[in-house]
Amino acid sequence: MRRAITPIPRTHNPFNQVDLVRDESGVPRYPDAPATLLDALQRHVEIRPDAEAVVELGGERLTYAQLWRRATRVAGGLRARGVTQGDRVALRYAAGIDWALAFWGTVMAGGIAVAVNTRSAPPEVEFVLADADVKADLSAGTPLPDGDPYVAAGLATTDVAALFYTSGTTGRPKGVPTTHEAFVTNAQNLIRCLGVPLDAGPELRTLISVPLFHVTGCNAQFIVAACLGGTSVIMPTLDLPRLVTALAEERISFVVTVPAVYSLLLRHPVFVGADVSGVRWLAYGGAPIAPALVRSLKDAFPQARVINGYGMTETASLVTVLPDRDAAAHADSVGYAVPSVDLGVAPIGDDPYTGELVVRGVTVTSGYWRRPEATAETIADGWLRTGDVVRVDGAGRVHIVDRIKDIINRGGENISSVEVEGVLLSAPGVADAAVLAVPDEVMGEKVGAVLFGDRSEIDVVAVIAHCRERLADFKVPQYAVVVTEALPRNAGGKVLKNRLRDQVRWGDPLR
Repeated sequence: MRRAITPIPRTHNPFNQVDLVRDESGVPRYPDAPATLLDALQRHVEIRPDAEAVVELGGERLTYAQLWRRATRVAGGLRARGVTQGDRVALRYAAGIDWALAFWGTVMAGGIAVAVNTRSAPPEVEFVLADADVKADLSAGTPLPDGDPYVAAGLATTDVAALFYTSGTTGRPKGVPTTHEAFVTNAQNLIRCLGVPLDAGPELRTLISVPLFHVTGCNAQFIVAACLGGTSVIMPTLDLPRLVTALAEERISFVVTVPAVYSLLLRHPVFVGADVSGVRWLAYGGAPIAPALVRSLKDAFPQARVINGYGMTETASLVTVLPDRDAAAHADSVGYAVPSVDLGVAPIGDDPYTGELVVRGVTVTSGYWRRPEATAETIADGWLRTGDVVRVDGAGRVHIVDRIKDIINRGGENISSVEVEGVLLSAPGVADAAVLAVPDEVMGEKVGAVLFGDRSEIDVVAVIAHCRERLADFKVPQYAVVVTEALPRNAGGKVLKNRLRDQVRWGDPLR
């Protein structure tokens, strides 16, 4: 990091009381945390073997003993296929029991789980498989590996357990290695910041309705439940009526999703009169939230602590948490630093507390997978550049001001505008293109495309069809405008998107 860093003070941080120990390098660590994911899981296999570990709504239910036994056979099957320690295994099952067994089986084999976005288009998937150089591809429709039970010995806290892929400003996906220690530490952060009792065990039943290939579904729910001895109740596809009934039927105590889903949920007729008395922790993140929606959530879930969280794939999930006490009064904030990280601001002006947010700690990745240049651009002197401009108030709360990276946040899904622009530029008749975020009350932002060229040569319907063949559905533009004047650019050739936003009138959505 070349700019001077202003440390964010912890003077008023409500999580200061958490018992951490700083090592000889000054890095905060949980002294009593399990060393690896397998240590965390095995503890509960031993002390509560018959407790439910994973439930797939409409499918199987596995106890801790059953999960362990079947995952060891998956591990044995992977070893029989030649998977050894450090080899990558692609996980392309839908969210459910098979995904859970594939994840734990890969870890038990000593491999690295590559969490592939199941919404990706075939070229995107092919890139990830090649970039990760996977040894085994566990894809939908193929059976789980099966073999003699196997559990790797000698795994270390610093061993990589998984790769999650994220898109940066270049639009090229980057693999983010996540270590055992990062997984376990993130879980400890979340448990303590939410105020979940360390002995909660079976009382913690989390409903996972967000994708498991994202760090929110995997790290902030699936792994948290395993570390506590709780239950992951997995919803393979988002279904609001089924989600509501599951809250009572499955005795759900912990819910996490993006603000857009909560907004739809509260307005859904089936929610009227629903039994939500068991929900004790309600978390959201991934997109801005309206103060009115926070108040509605607190009214609708009176027994729950309502909590906002902010994090990144590169930080194994949580960086900050806004506790329930501040949720309504400071809804525009993402909260305070979680216990295990240090936060700072790299100022971009005269105010030392306004600038790019930087973070360091054991949950922060040491670098991108096989991307030394991207790593050097993002991580320096131990600090990770988040790409987000923030301001820090007098209490040490972080407020997101803007994104440095040109990313569109559609209901919690990060979309690289540059990636979409690349596809648009390959469409017939399109001479130039720019992709902008279009504000949306439900999704936060949607994708809008500005197309430059001869009106007689640009067929918008054909351009969108072209995109559908090459991009995941959520990345395909929902708005499009054709312009005949060249897009405004600066001397360096970069599109002046602020000026373009002022000029464009979107009209009706395409779908």
